[in-house]
Amino acid sequence: MKKRKLIFLILLVVLIIGFIIPQNLQMPVQGASSSDYNSKSFWYYPWGKSVTHKGVDIFAKDGTKINSSTKGLVLYSGEIMMGGKTVLVLGPKWRVHYYAHLKDIKTSIFSLVGTQDEIGTVGTSGNAKGKSPHLHYSIVTLLPYIWRIDDDRQGWKKMFYLNPIEYLQ
Repeated sequence: MKKRKLIFLILLVVLIIGFIIPQNLQMPVQGASSSDYNSKSFWYYPWGKSVTHKGVDIFAKDGTKINSSTKGLVLYSGEIMMGGKTVLVLGPKWRVHYYAHLKDIKTSIFSLVGTQDEIGTVGTSGNAKGKSPHLHYSIVTLLPYIWRIDDDRQGWKKMFYLNPIEYLQ
């Protein structure tokens, strides 16, 4: 019984610490500004195979450096069908930062990264093949924001996604 209480206490402390750490998000694409993305693209419908656009596309020259937008732990570094070469970073407040369509990946799983660390380069991998080079950047919360559910297409999914554009401005 004491072991369970200890494990519970440790998990509770880790959970609380995750919320206390400040985010301090930075623009992930080197040299990019608000003119390099569409400020109305988050939760845009219709959006191809994914139905609703759950992030922001930041356009830049092919091969432009991408830094982590926050401090965190790399949970995944590899390739998936739609996102192509992708990196997932678990950051403060238990939010997962998703970087997709990379040309090159410059980090590895379970690496600790910060805003000065290069995690990849802008590209056209995955379903961005044939399109202008860009970074697709999303922020997913592991703890759902239930009040964000709405009647839009895929509205129930909205409780897991934060608008990254609000953090880039």
